[in-house]
Amino acid sequence: MATMTVTTEMSVGELVRRWRDRRGRSQLDLSIAADLSARHLSFIETGRSRPSREMIERLCNELDVPLRERNALHLAAGFAPAYPERPLADLGVARTAIETVLAGHEPSPALAVNVRWELLSANRAMRLFLDDLAADLLEPPINVLRATLHPEGLAPRIRNYEEWRTHAVRRVRRQLERTAADGLADLLSEIEAYPVPPSSEPGASVSHNDLVAPMRLATDDGELAFHYALTVFGAARDVTLDEIAIETFFPADDATTAAVKNLMERTGDG
Repeated sequence: MATMTVTTEMSVGELVRRWRDRRGRSQLDLSIAADLSARHLSFIETGRSRPSREMIERLCNELDVPLRERNALHLAAGFAPAYPERPLADLGVARTAIETVLAGHEPSPALAVNVRWELLSANRAMRLFLDDLAADLLEPPINVLRATLHPEGLAPRIRNYEEWRTHAVRRVRRQLERTAADGLADLLSEIEAYPVPPSSEPGASVSHNDLVAPMRLATDDGELAFHYALTVFGAARDVTLDEIAIETFFPADDATTAAVKNLMERTGDG
């Protein structure tokens, strides 16, 4: 799959055209949706006309361009970036909301990651699953997909590894298509190349129900099964916040519910 690399040498018109092509939109379709003439859009894409800030935002809204890439369009048009990028520690009430969700989800695991799947924060339950992985996998920034699927990560414990990796690969592909984020294409190639651990059961596993397939994890407390839910911030105005996703894992059966509770209590975190 082709990826989009944004450089400072690209004009704003080239960026608009690339995002339009990525979204599979025609000039006529986009011009109607963004309330400008097809001729005006053609002039923008060919460099005969420079869009205003307001026009860039209208086009980006229609093309669902992430905030980081919107900044690239503004810069290419000669404007300052429109959206700030602050560290997680400086996100104020948004950071408080993230930490509240993570802590409130205990004793089940939960974590926050950025668009490249780098760990930003994790609750105590999640850290219990990560703490005994290979040291190089835990060097910051910790990549959650690498820590999960790498042969020296959680991979040997994932009973339905092939099923779970297939699911992860689909997610990264969709994310790459939507965001064109740097590093995602390399990460996708990396996890696709990981060997299937001998402990993995061949073929697709039988789900505990017919709604979603859980991750099945072998532990000292028996086999645990988790579903997950994904939460993102709506109407983000900061690049960092726009790229944050919170993943909350839910026990898929009563045995897992009891096990995660016992694990937290046994380690003094209950």
